[in-house]
Amino acid sequence: MFVRESVTIGNKTITIETGRIAKQANGAVLVRIEDTMVLVATVAAKEAKAGTDFFPLTCNYTEKQYAAGRIPGGFFKREGRPREDEILTCRIMDRPIRPLFPEGFYNEVQVQATLMASDRQNFGDMMALIGTSASLHFSDIPFYGPVAGVRIGRIDGQFVAFPTREELARSDMEIVMAATRDAICMVEGDGKEITERDLIDALEWGHRAITPLFDLQDAIKANVGKPKWDVVPVKKDEAIARRVSELALNRLQDATQIRSKHDRYETIDVIGREVAEALGTEFPERAGEVAAAFSALKKHVVRDRVLSTGERIDGRHLREVRPITTEVGILPRVHGTALFTRGETQAIVTTTLGLSGDEQRLDGIYTEERKRFMLHYNFPPYSVGEVRPQRGGTSRREIGHGALAERALAQVLPGTDSFPYTVRIVSEVTESNGSSSMATICGGCMALMDCGVPIKAPVAGIAMGLMSDGPRTAILSDILGDEDHLGDMDFKVAGTKDGITAVQMDIKIKGLPRAIMEAALDQAREGRLHILDRMLSTIPEPRPELSRWAPRIETVKVKPDQVRIVIGSGGKTIRGIVEQTGVQIDVEDDGTIHIASPDVVAIEKARAIIEGLVREPDVDEIYNGTVVRLADFGAFINILPNIDGLLHISEMDWNRVERVEDVCREGDVVQVKVVEIDKSTGKIRLSRKVLMEKPEGYEERPPRPPREGGDRGGRGGERGDRGGRGGDRGGRGGDRGGRGGDRGSRGGGDRGPNRPPRA
Repeated sequence: MFVRESVTIGNKTITIETGRIAKQANGAVLVRIEDTMVLVATVAAKEAKAGTDFFPLTCNYTEKQYAAGRIPGGFFKREGRPREDEILTCRIMDRPIRPLFPEGFYNEVQVQATLMASDRQNFGDMMALIGTSASLHFSDIPFYGPVAGVRIGRIDGQFVAFPTREELARSDMEIVMAATRDAICMVEGDGKEITERDLIDALEWGHRAITPLFDLQDAIKANVGKPKWDVVPVKKDEAIARRVSELALNRLQDATQIRSKHDRYETIDVIGREVAEALGTEFPERAGEVAAAFSALKKHVVRDRVLSTGERIDGRHLREVRPITTEVGILPRVHGTALFTRGETQAIVTTTLGLSGDEQRLDGIYTEERKRFMLHYNFPPYSVGEVRPQRGGTSRREIGHGALAERALAQVLPGTDSFPYTVRIVSEVTESNGSSSMATICGGCMALMDCGVPIKAPVAGIAMGLMSDGPRTAILSDILGDEDHLGDMDFKVAGTKDGITAVQMDIKIKGLPRAIMEAALDQAREGRLHILDRMLSTIPEPRPELSRWAPRIETVKVKPDQVRIVIGSGGKTIRGIVEQTGVQIDVEDDGTIHIASPDVVAIEKARAIIEGLVREPDVDEIYNGTVVRLADFGAFINILPNIDGLLHISEMDWNRVERVEDVCREGDVVQVKVVEIDKSTGKIRLSRKVLMEKPEGYEERPPRPPREGGDRGGRGGERGDRGGRGGDRGGRGGDRGGRGGDRGSRGGGDRGPNRPPRA
């Protein structure tokens, strides 16, 4: 049955249709916002694979380039492995829905979202999330939905739902959230040092705004929804749970207080193996149930201690941050480095500066063409003491953690106008026991300052946790890995002393009252300021100068039409400058030229060459020019690259010059002075004689009188025979065929004492 229904949120209309496309999937929908459409199809295996004890969920998102009327770049001209922004959307789809499947449901589920059409203003990721929920909600797959999502911006103090790209450029925050009808379950985003209250207000506003989307999904399900598969609940044998508790409770209470992560894990593993062996004969072929009971007991022990006494796994109180040590400048030659250690979590973070040519080129529909700031997060197996094959490149988790840290630090980077560098930060996580992404933010900030990058303000990050059984609630600062796994919330907050720059939150419980969220954010701010204080005790501000190994960038501005002069035919000129000086040069279309090198002398040499190439002559300037062409009336002199001027024969010498070749030949270097530049044509008139000593007794030729009358007389006779030129200069007598007087005297006029007659 085909159904298409719409709702309006703010000024945006969102449409969901089902029953027309991809009918062989368990559930399929087409979600539309203006001219952006996403197809989401969901399928599930009929049965779980034997021996599977986890929920195998896969969410994929693909942006087809045809959606925006584009052809993919590269050699193959087809979409390949997912880009980072597509992977981040996959995570947005996955995190809210994963907790909403029944316990014990282990059938493989695959969700495929495809961007089919895009106006390049309305984003596809929220449509993919809404479509994921709808396709599951309408299908026969067991699912405790629906879920809805929204992107929130704030423009001029007003919240905006589903802002466009143009609106986001004017927004001071970008928050993506997902929620069920009862509670928020996922948040991530960034802001320009927004306050904690701003964030809470945005989330509450967003949750209210998406209420129509829950109603829409429920209404469509009532018409076309399929009956859900039956899921046999996992039966917990109380006898097994009781026997596990008898054997392990006291030992687990002691083991979970061991502060060292590996010692604690090893001790708990020993207890688990001994319990399994002891109960193997008592409960044959039920080892999985024994293991599950042991895991549940461990979780109960840790949570009960925290909620009852406020004492955590490693002995800290709830608000306490683990011991922090920081160092900078630990790697030679690297532009900026920091070693950040917090408890058993550690990261070596580096900063590298480059030119605009080092920017990352992007081929996404919603991304800019170039990216000048990159943060890459690496999580090798040794950081958690594991042996694990490293295949398949960067994991989705690494991309997600790196994106969060990148959001946090991007807010404080200087603008391109004042700092024309490409910036790359790399975090190598060398130890991990919780919140390594926050260690990346702290270490990344310190590495930037060690490099000498003039950031607007230092940034730190902290991971918060929550444990609640209803009546009792505990908020945990700087959580361990176990506290993340066993807790009810993972809430990461990064920012400066003045406000939040990035946030990410996953909530596992239904309903998080505003009071608890406010308390969690206030406690996060307290911890963030504590961490900032420790960071600034090592490096209180960015170094006054860039690292000696970082390239210095000097900027030269030329006219846009002069760019071709600097580049030269086929890039010959610019390559020659690079070869001569060893610098790096980036040229932009608007005439901005960046010259970079650690060697200041080389930069100045390159600058001089470029300025010489584009230099324009001024009147009264003197040049040593090269003769490039001769003519009867003078010589053309190259005074600057690509600029020639005319040295007229009358300006070659104070004395009469009969032939141009008597003064210069092609290839000669001649010193000349610019005496005139025609503003309308740009033609340049040069003089050589003005640089020479005037002959003694030389008299200037009197200025030429007006053509009518005067000393020169008139042109005698009719035009046909031209008559003659009267006056003291003599005249051209007779008809046009002959000139009066011999040629030598041109009519016998006196040319002055030092002006010999022309031959």
